[in-house]
Amino acid sequence: MKVCDVCSEHTPKYRCPACNVRYCSLVCFKRHKGKRCVSTEPWTAEGLLAEDDVTDQVPVQRLQLLGRSKELRDLLCNPHLRRLLRSIDSADRKCEAMKGAMHEPLFTEFSDQCLKIRAKASSSLV
Repeated sequence: MKVCDVCSEHTPKYRCPACNVRYCSLVCFKRHKGKRCVSTEPWTAEGLLAEDDVTDQVPVQRLQLLGRSKELRDLLCNPHLRRLLRSIDSADRKCEAMKGAMHEPLFTEFSDQCLKIRAKASSSLV
């Protein structure tokens, strides 16, 4: 099992987008950034989703479809949605944060739009 590259105590949940250092919490992230993080190269989805880290991955091609969606980009212009997504991403208990977010109509609309894009991609692959 891997441990946090910063504190060497806990299981890492995140990776630094600049240098791929693994860290477990906001405290460790701030400590890491305070030590002059050195960027190795631009990060990629493949780099963040290493095979040993995740058991259920979304193929990069499908993620790229999300990036091409005008409807999704329009939704992401909403500052409330962006704040909500950042709060989920930074939450220690992501499952609970997601459950709470699902009560927000804007987040539900965002989720539905992501699923529509995924469904379109699946039907075109058949």
